[in-house]
Amino acid sequence: MKLYDTQQAPNPRRARMFMAEKGIDLDSIEMVQLDLAAGDNLGDDYRRRNPMGTVPTLELDDGLCLGDSMAISRYFEELHPEPPLLGRDARDRAVVEMWNRRMELNLLFPVAMAFRNITGHFKDRERCSAEFGEISFERATAMFDFMDRHLAQHSHVAGEAFTVADITAVCAVDFARVIKLRIGDERPHLARWHAAVSERPSARA
Repeated sequence: MKLYDTQQAPNPRRARMFMAEKGIDLDSIEMVQLDLAAGDNLGDDYRRRNPMGTVPTLELDDGLCLGDSMAISRYFEELHPEPPLLGRDARDRAVVEMWNRRMELNLLFPVAMAFRNITGHFKDRERCSAEFGEISFERATAMFDFMDRHLAQHSHVAGEAFTVADITAVCAVDFARVIKLRIGDERPHLARWHAAVSERPSARA
């Protein structure tokens, strides 16, 4: 089994955190580091495994490649159902899915788009728009405020249990440092949650 990884990127970190929460020894998996700035993910060899050229990709022993952090998470949830990170029953799973999607679409995506369009980090391979970057930054900032209000009523993103929604959120919040977006003193509930999640051993995976 191989995990094609990029240490600094948020989506590979989501997969590593999920696996660590499941008690999977990451040292038992061959880790292949890709340099995105150098375009390691755009070569023919990697595209044969993941035609989208994204990271992470988990290559199973039978050759099947899972090129998405949530697909990887669902795979390991089935193999290692405890602790449940995608929900315990139909109702719970729906709630976790809802909140994880909110974290993906309304937080992680705007942070990523702000990074790409404001910094122009990948301008050699895609069109950048400073205006869209600023709009994305504003959306991410608004989501920080939304999360602070939400977490005033809940210990975790999807309720009272740690789930994949917390993993997505903390990876997005931490990655937001690259666009100089910080939690700050004005968001105490978000800060409380972030400190608690960051203390988990998986946060260092």
